[in-house]
Amino acid sequence: MSARIERVRDSSDMSSRMSDEVREGLQKRPLPELPSKYFYDDRGSALFDDITRLPEYYPTRTEEAILETIAQEVVDRVQPRELCELGSGVGRKVRLLLDAMAHRELLERCVLLDISEGFLIESARQLDADYPDLAVRGVVGDFLEDLPALGAGGGRLALFLAGTIGNLHPDRVPPFLRDLARQLDPGDAFLLGLDLVKDAARLHAAYNDSAGVTAEFNRNILRVVNTHLGADFEPEAFEHVAFYDPDNAWIEMRLRATRGMRVSIPGANLQMVLEPGDEIRTELSCKYTRGSLEARLPGTGLCVEAWYTDPDQLFACALLRRSHETIPSEEEP
Repeated sequence: MSARIERVRDSSDMSSRMSDEVREGLQKRPLPELPSKYFYDDRGSALFDDITRLPEYYPTRTEEAILETIAQEVVDRVQPRELCELGSGVGRKVRLLLDAMAHRELLERCVLLDISEGFLIESARQLDADYPDLAVRGVVGDFLEDLPALGAGGGRLALFLAGTIGNLHPDRVPPFLRDLARQLDPGDAFLLGLDLVKDAARLHAAYNDSAGVTAEFNRNILRVVNTHLGADFEPEAFEHVAFYDPDNAWIEMRLRATRGMRVSIPGANLQMVLEPGDEIRTELSCKYTRGSLEARLPGTGLCVEAWYTDPDQLFACALLRRSHETIPSEEEP
């Protein structure tokens, strides 16, 4: 069985969208920003994979340990025939759930949605090779814009792992969850990975690793803008900045100019003048408690059915169930 790859948009539409988003973000004041999704070209995806193996970076190994414990229980609760992951399916975490479904003779379909086409194709190819009876479908798209491309639910377990929901500003989480719930039938479920509020020193270490991999990952977003929009950023002229904001319960990543420079971004019809010390925000990574997640669920059509965490309370996986609640239309407040 061969994996099927679909593209939600053609290359010109994707370029136009990127141009608009980069121009809008870099014109924000007092702090310009770049959408964090643009970390993830093929190189950025590979760098992030390197980050997950760093000794300071606890989320990946902690989430994997939780999934090792709960995968069969989750499958027994949900009885899914389709696994649908927002993000690449190359890692062991997804395979734990696929194997649990196969053990119960439920495994039929797997859908992957990812913005990085090269990484998505490789993920789909590997799953296709390792699970020959599995129908694998890859969708090249943005999880904030393209969830309808997943199609109708029914027997679906959706996954959003690695704490990636933390990259959304808290105000954007309820609309995202509503959009996701629209792709689930009542009874379908959503397994969500959440990095938890914890000691600030541990968080700081995780985003400022001694090997400098996170710094290189952070600068990669400038390389992506250079490649796709013809910009002339000099990534090595920026230093990596990451700090924990306890008032907002988030890590904030920025790039700080080490010298004055003028940057041209022709693909976004934009010129920037940066003074030494000027910063560009590249990512938020929000940290959660069960209470702060549940506070964002009313009106989304989702409710917490089970909450799984590790002994040190570093990370959690929340199993959300699609209720029979009517989700407000996009036109309704």
